[in-house]
Amino acid sequence: MIIQPKIRGFICTTAHPVGCGAHVAQQIQYVQSKGAISHGPRKVLVIGASTGYGLASRITAAFGCGAATIGVFFEKSADTKRTATAGWYNSAAFEEAARKTGLYAKSFNGDAFADDMRRLVCEAIKKDLGSVDCVIYSLASPRRTDPKTGEVYKSVLKPKGKPYTNKSIDFEKNEVTSVTLESAQEEEVRQTIKVMGGEDWQLWIEALLKDGLLAPHAVTVAYSYIGPEVTTPVYRNGTIGAAKDDLEATAHRLDERLKQIGGRALVSVNKALVTQSSSAIPFIPLYFVLLMKVMKAKGVHEDCIHQIYRLFADRLYNNRPLNEVPTDPQGRVRVDEWEMREDVQEEVNKLWEIVANENLLQIGDVKGYNSDFLKLFGFGLNGVDYNADVTTEVPIEGLS
Repeated sequence: MIIQPKIRGFICTTAHPVGCGAHVAQQIQYVQSKGAISHGPRKVLVIGASTGYGLASRITAAFGCGAATIGVFFEKSADTKRTATAGWYNSAAFEEAARKTGLYAKSFNGDAFADDMRRLVCEAIKKDLGSVDCVIYSLASPRRTDPKTGEVYKSVLKPKGKPYTNKSIDFEKNEVTSVTLESAQEEEVRQTIKVMGGEDWQLWIEALLKDGLLAPHAVTVAYSYIGPEVTTPVYRNGTIGAAKDDLEATAHRLDERLKQIGGRALVSVNKALVTQSSSAIPFIPLYFVLLMKVMKAKGVHEDCIHQIYRLFADRLYNNRPLNEVPTDPQGRVRVDEWEMREDVQEEVNKLWEIVANENLLQIGDVKGYNSDFLKLFGFGLNGVDYNADVTTEVPIEGLS
């Protein structure tokens, strides 16, 4: 099959297996070029391991630390009518590269929120690794089924209190638009917290603790975002922010638990990046377009893999005691500090005030955003022949 990108709204409905493999290879090469993280983890579980920050975490753990890794994700394989999802191809490429390097890698595809999945993963850890010393929690999902009650929760992206109107971007037309989001009902806030808050993370850690599968001094990290003032009403002060507050409160509770084994539970606040989930959020893609332009001009732009390598090498595993991992006053690890630099934010705010259809392509990095978006699905990678006939059915070797 000859595969071309098919864009529908804020998603791409096709993925290129060779392109996804090339994208994974680029990230592996970056990590290897930076050198080994000598004090890094050796046995790592990544929950949400197939795209974005989760994939970057698995790559950094394996190829930066030499770690055995187990990845959990929910992706779809190819069939006669459609390609597999990008996350499927990413995971297949990772597994192949890991095995060629002699690294243990095992993957589980299914509902990470389900008790059955936790049981299967715990059994694999017990059988193959004995324990894990790092657990990365990087799930992004629009819904979650409660493993105890069977209730299905759905997350929404809405402000709290009152509607919010601001600029956004229509990438199909490359136009600046105005979007209004209605305010959330209390039930919508509750359900968003249930999907994107800390409850599931806590269930994973409790399951691992119960079975004695967390090694002494184990670290668990969940990923979060704060962002700028312009997105605060809809993000940090909205339904998603309520879920992030719950995630951070969970981190404090888990941190107290893990101190009993000399470990830590932390939230890492990462920078704004082009991801499948962030592309769906009104207002934020326009902010990304302006931010990318500014950060690239200042030489401080980072992609997922740069962020996560820096998190591992400079924050979590820098040969310092775990209780000395640098955090902000709220106890969060910050690797978004370049994005939130005063000079960066001042310039982005100035651009936000003047951005319009007439100057969008000049003051915003629309081309860079679109390029990064397509790369998520394996398109636009150098050295890949996109006119070649490729096989869409690609196995994941270590899949359970």
